[in-house]
Amino acid sequence: MNYIPISITKPAVGYLKAIWDDGFESIIKLEKLKKECPCADCREKQEAAQQEGKFSMPIFKQGQFELKSLTPIGNYAINAEWADGHTSGIYPWEYFRSIFEKYKVNHEEILKIIKNEN
Repeated sequence: MNYIPISITKPAVGYLKAIWDDGFESIIKLEKLKKECPCADCREKQEAAQQEGKFSMPIFKQGQFELKSLTPIGNYAINAEWADGHTSGIYPWEYFRSIFEKYKVNHEEILKIIKNEN
């Protein structure tokens, strides 16, 4: 089934919230969205690290988990632009939804987010 978000907001620094047309809603950490980037470059790097079975030191770039914008791509996807300059990740709605289901922040963390923002 192909659900479409009806609302996407940033409820706090480092978090993204989506409400879907079937009533499902969740908050995820932006870091999770970035790490699940579906672009060819990101997928190749992830697959290479897994195939080698070696620990690879993560590379940190300033702004890598700072979301600058989300732009709809037709009726089927959304494109993320990150502050580190990465712009090639196009998330089809089905995949975008699966990220929100997989990495949904628990209730206690939501309360902490609300408390810290007030």
